[in-house]
Amino acid sequence: FNEDARGRWYFNVAVEIETKPTEATASVGIDLGLKDCATTSTGQKLHGRWYRELEPQLAIAQRARKKQRVKAIHAKIANRRKDEIHQFTTELVKNNAAIFVGDVASAKLVKTGMAKSTLDAGWSSLKTALEYKCHQAGVVFEEVNEAYSTQTCSACGSLPPQRPKGIAGLGIREWTCSDCGAAHERDVNAARNILAAGHCRLAGGIPCLKAGEDVNCICPATMISGQKS
Repeated sequence: FNEDARGRWYFNVAVEIETKPTEATASVGIDLGLKDCATTSTGQKLHGRWYRELEPQLAIAQRARKKQRVKAIHAKIANRRKDEIHQFTTELVKNNAAIFVGDVASAKLVKTGMAKSTLDAGWSSLKTALEYKCHQAGVVFEEVNEAYSTQTCSACGSLPPQRPKGIAGLGIREWTCSDCGAAHERDVNAARNILAAGHCRLAGGIPCLKAGEDVNCICPATMISGQKS
C-alpha cells in the first residue's frame, strides 16, 4: 500500500513482464539542463518545468492555507513529471542500443540560486527511469563526465574564445565556433559531446573505424589537452 500527496491510498501489485532485447543499433547522448530537463544529441527535448507551470496556483493555495488544495497541486505536479518522463524514456530506450547521460551534480546546484530550477528539472527521476528500462531491454546505459561539454565545439573539438562559460553563459542558447564556423544550439552541442565521450568510454582505447581508417577514439575532454585516450 502507498499514499499519494492527496491522501489517497493505492494497492500495489507486482508482476513480471517478459521484455525483448532491443533490436536498435543507434546511440544517443543526453544533456541535462535547467531550461529543458533533457536534450538529446538528435535534438529531441523533454521540456519539464512542471513545478513552474503550477507555481502561481500553489502560491495562492498556500497563502489561503488550503492544505488539501496544496496536496492536490503537488500530486498533479508529480503525476505530470512521471508521465512525461515515462513517455520520453520509453521512446529513447526503444530506439537506441546505447544511451549516455552527463553526470551533472544536481546536489551542488540545489545549494545555489538555481535551486528551484534544479528541483523542477527532475533529473534524478529521469536517470532512474532510463537506468531500469535500459537494464530490462539490454540497452547500454552510462553516465559520463560532462566537463566542458557545453563549451567544446562538437564539430572540431576546440574550445574557442567566444563560447558559453559558467553561470554567466547560461543565457547563451546559440553560438558559432570561431575555429571551424560550426553553428551550435547550446544543449544539442553538449549532448553530442556527451555521446562522443560515451563512445570513447566504451571503446576503452580500442581502435574504432572512422571514414574507412583505423583511428583511436578521442574524447572531447582529452581533445582539449591535445591527448588521445
